[in-house]
Amino acid sequence: MRAIQVTRHGGPEALKVAEVDAPVPTEGRLLVAVTAAGVNFADVSRIAGTYSPAVELPFVPGSEVVGHTADGRRVVGLSFGGGGFAEQALVPADSAVEVPDGVSDEQALALLVQGLTAWHLLRGSARLRDGESVAVNAAAGGVGSLAVQLAREFGAGRVIAAASTSDKRRLALDLGADATVDSAPGGYADRIRQANGDQGVDVVLDANGGPAITAGLDALAQFGRLVSYGDAAHQGRPSIDPGALAERNLSVSGFWLRPALGLPFGYREPLVELLGLTAQGRLRPLTASRYPLVEAGRAFADLTARRTTGKVVLLVA
Repeated sequence: MRAIQVTRHGGPEALKVAEVDAPVPTEGRLLVAVTAAGVNFADVSRIAGTYSPAVELPFVPGSEVVGHTADGRRVVGLSFGGGGFAEQALVPADSAVEVPDGVSDEQALALLVQGLTAWHLLRGSARLRDGESVAVNAAAGGVGSLAVQLAREFGAGRVIAAASTSDKRRLALDLGADATVDSAPGGYADRIRQANGDQGVDVVLDANGGPAITAGLDALAQFGRLVSYGDAAHQGRPSIDPGALAERNLSVSGFWLRPALGLPFGYREPLVELLGLTAQGRLRPLTASRYPLVEAGRAFADLTARRTTGKVVLLVA
């Protein structure tokens, strides 16, 4: 079968089209005829050789697939073992969830890593309560765009979207944000307070790391919570003084999706909820970035250069 294979670590140039053996289904794993596969920043790390645990060469990347099973079901599934950038892939049977009518392949893929991350950030880490205010950084990205919508769906009183360009801020408003601000760390806290009626916000969701964390802490109200779930700026995470947190009863937490999926009701139930909201038109995953499988290298180059909006998808069939 045709697949994208990595035989050496590197950047987008390491992604090569190859003919490889088709996978053989085993107990507990479904064979899926892949129609589309999702691209994530974690794939960038796996290809570069910086992901932990390391992936043995050669390998076929891709942990998110949507396609058809042998009995004709259209399913979406997640496999951290990779293999998704191919015409056929194996998906753990307990990971495969049927896609309802009215939800496109691309939308379903956007609800896996990105959608489940946004769900867990708000429901679990931030413990969002009705009426609270939420600031979402990188609000036009895959996770951020869904977090803006889910915050409203989950009862937030005010949603403030932070993004780097005017086009991205307009998009966030279209997705339901009440206000938008420039995401640059300098002056961030003042802009957030101004957008929130001269008050700090209850929750900040941040994937940028570095100075954005310090700025986010400054923007919090009493008993506010900041959740850090990435380091897109590649500037590390700053040291935090517990005494400074205590002055305003602030909380800081980190989030990584993979362990959360192993919690009771941590995977299938939230994914079914997200698919249902999408089928009802109450959730709009962004799916503008589509590439043919053979152009996987270009997809990764655009993703790392931040030229994409929303979910990045490889079209297989």
